[in-house]
Amino acid sequence: MFKRFFSYYKPYKGLFILDISAAVIGSLLSILFPLLTRELLRTYIPNQNWSAMIFSFALMLGIYFIQTFCTYIQVRWGHQLGVLMEGDMRQDLFEHLQRLSFSYFDATKTGHLMSRITNDLFMITEVAHHGPEDLLISLIVIIGAYTVMFLTSLPLALISLIPLPFMLYFGIHFGRKLKSGFRAVRSTVADVNAMVENSIQGVREVQSFTSETYENEKFRAVNKVFKRARNNQYKVMASYESTMLFFRELYYFTTVAGGAILIYFGKVPVYDLITFILYVGIVLPPIDRLISFTEQLQQGMTAFERFVEVMDISSDIQDLPNAVDLDVSEGTISFDHVSFRYTSDGEEVLGGINLTIKGGSTVAIVGESGAGKSTLASLIPRFYEPEEGEILIDGQDIAKVKKDSLRQQIGFVQQDVFLFDGTIRENLRYGNKDATDEMMYDALEKANLGSLIRSLPQGLDTEVGERGTRLSGGQKQRISIARVFLKNPKILIFDEATSSLDTESEFQIQDAFKRLSEGRTAIVIAHRLTTVRDADIIFTLAEGAIVEQGKHQELIAAGGHYARLYKNQEVE
Repeated sequence: MFKRFFSYYKPYKGLFILDISAAVIGSLLSILFPLLTRELLRTYIPNQNWSAMIFSFALMLGIYFIQTFCTYIQVRWGHQLGVLMEGDMRQDLFEHLQRLSFSYFDATKTGHLMSRITNDLFMITEVAHHGPEDLLISLIVIIGAYTVMFLTSLPLALISLIPLPFMLYFGIHFGRKLKSGFRAVRSTVADVNAMVENSIQGVREVQSFTSETYENEKFRAVNKVFKRARNNQYKVMASYESTMLFFRELYYFTTVAGGAILIYFGKVPVYDLITFILYVGIVLPPIDRLISFTEQLQQGMTAFERFVEVMDISSDIQDLPNAVDLDVSEGTISFDHVSFRYTSDGEEVLGGINLTIKGGSTVAIVGESGAGKSTLASLIPRFYEPEEGEILIDGQDIAKVKKDSLRQQIGFVQQDVFLFDGTIRENLRYGNKDATDEMMYDALEKANLGSLIRSLPQGLDTEVGERGTRLSGGQKQRISIARVFLKNPKILIFDEATSSLDTESEFQIQDAFKRLSEGRTAIVIAHRLTTVRDADIIFTLAEGAIVEQGKHQELIAAGGHYARLYKNQEVE
């Protein structure tokens, strides 16, 4: 884990060396100040050596100026190092999330992921910047100062060492408790984020059902857990800080009391005690830094563990080492004994599916809710992998072709259209990043939306709002169809895209879909059976299996499952 952590320093070696060099220089210079003071008191003042005194004062001022410059470098460029590393980690995490399969997101709350991308990475940045710096400064100052102190006065140095092991033991011991506390806080922050995100996204439902009180109660419960975790953390921190303050004061007391006794018995001169008091002031901050480093390291490593935990999750849908590009000529799709379940111990959703969709044809997949229609369609672009069996496109097993080449050949229009917060232009370019305005308007015309967009004051630059909230359901569907026109795939999947629309919108979308499906293999997943009467073939799904197939009139005449569904909808 440390190896992976330090790999993020590699692109910024120059900044790291600059930051560490400034820390080393500043630390070494701090050790010189008490030595200069000792010489003033021991030699220059008793001998009335005015020139040496002036030189010492100038040297002290020079030390301050250099330390000030070193501090500027540490604060300015040291933090810049942390920011750059944080940016790299965030980019890596985001890119990794983009590659994970749907099954991961099905089981993971978005708020938890947001917490890892923001809060966790900030903590990692703090360790990345302050960790090596604090550790190095602490060791240099403590080792350097104690070396000088032992050379100056062995008895005083031994006395000043007395509180040190207690401080270190106590700091490291409480560091472990702090780690568990920080881990609990991180987890509860993620829960709070998830709750807030879920409630905000569903604010229309909350208000329409007048469920504000219910949501407030749910948030109060999550917030209570968060507050309890925070309080427990601060309880440990209070014990830690107060006890460490006692040890710091004890350090001064031990040095002053021990030095006074040694002076009383004539074992050390007064100027050595003054020098040691100055050194205690220099040594204590690095000791604090060293102990806080253990605390900071615990926080940072906890956050990095959570970062690595996500980075180590591999998508369950991977290209094989010898995967090739998909070559689509006709667009014939075949399911050969395909079975699927969402989890290894879950209920079987599809079982032994065998069907063939002829290239260039329009087929419908119908059935009751929960029959597995959308699941079957999601297997074609490999959003999920079948548990058993093969899916072939023009005789090529899709498990053996590259995912990108497969998905480039498939256009998906879903019931719940997702539009990104931005403009119509930005959303259309997901279909073709090189599309010109003329190409976009042509696609919108084919989707029966061109005249409306042209009439808008900002045209293609009209903001759609978060998830397309500024547009009607029919307008969002037609933008998604225009997006597929720009993509120009060989295979279309139309997943219940008109089930929640009014008749006029449904007619316009059906018309756009007919235009889009010309010369392509089209799969229509339909709830309203009146929309699939013209399909070349209709497959009826029930309890995860194909129970019927044929044309509309044939299935009606057969009086089976499809006929019952159709009759029930007519009655409705």
